[in-house]
Amino acid sequence: MGAPDFWDNNDRAQKHIAKVNGLKRAVLPVVAFRKKLGDVDAMVELIEAGSPEEQEEFGAELNTQVETMLGEIDDIEIGSFLTGRFDRNNAIFSIQAGAGGTESNDWADILFRMYNRWAERRGFEVEVQDVQPGDSAGISKATILIKGENAYGYCKAERGVHRLVRISPFDSNARRHTSFCAVDVIAEINDDIKIDIPEDELRIDVYRSSGKGGQGVNTTDSAVRITHIPSGLVVVCQNERSQLKNKASAMSILKARLYEKKQDEQRAEMDKFYGEKGEIGWGAQIRSYVLQPYQMVKDLRTGVSTSDTQAVLDGDIDAFINGWLRAGCPRHRSKDINVDDE
Repeated sequence: MGAPDFWDNNDRAQKHIAKVNGLKRAVLPVVAFRKKLGDVDAMVELIEAGSPEEQEEFGAELNTQVETMLGEIDDIEIGSFLTGRFDRNNAIFSIQAGAGGTESNDWADILFRMYNRWAERRGFEVEVQDVQPGDSAGISKATILIKGENAYGYCKAERGVHRLVRISPFDSNARRHTSFCAVDVIAEINDDIKIDIPEDELRIDVYRSSGKGGQGVNTTDSAVRITHIPSGLVVVCQNERSQLKNKASAMSILKARLYEKKQDEQRAEMDKFYGEKGEIGWGAQIRSYVLQPYQMVKDLRTGVSTSDTQAVLDGDIDAFINGWLRAGCPRHRSKDINVDDE
């Protein structure tokens, strides 16, 4: 960065700066933590050599410091698991209502809100690419772009079918209903990955946006639907007023999905990159959200659970994400974890 010609190529310079900043975010917390360890060692020596009054005073201070450091080392450990090729990339996040009709559409809307709140908690930026409303309530499908450091690394833990059990607000007899939604997550690819798509393989349709928006959105043919004919993949983007911007966003998502599809074809494990969703229904869920007859959210892959269902639906899902990331580490593959007891 100190080279005289560093800024001759602005794009290249920005990439270097982003890489350096990413390395700093990985290394500096470890350096700071090691310094705190040295402070703790010094405090222990003071306690051992001090008077009873000093031991009590320094002991209380030591306990406070250690409690703080436990949270810090937890964050450092989780960060050490995000070493995949695309973990640092932005995430293209899709929610699809499954079996259950109106119930599942409402469940998709609840998940949409949950993930938006979670992203806000983590300081990620959220761009809504497309939202398709349900017939009677909620949404049938939504695609959002979650932007931030390690967004894909965290979001990929949510890939799969999510099951809700509750008393239906749409049932006049107040019966218990089960609903399903599928969550799919792919990494936004950058210019380093070359995906060439011949124009004759694309069908591009433009139409008037149907979602929420001002008159500049809903009165012009700004929404774009791109269909990749050979694969059948369909991407819709209607969040921008500009048709050109929507087309560019849709092409970016399409390229990412084609890249994921290509990776799938090269691997026997279909769930490694594209997901563990399977059918959006019974027997395929990765997590259950039970609101009736008892309160419990449990991840069926890791055993992590909590009875604080409202906090989870308000976006407090880090325990489930961290549990899934830890599951890839042999020393963590063991027992169920109840978050309420942590």
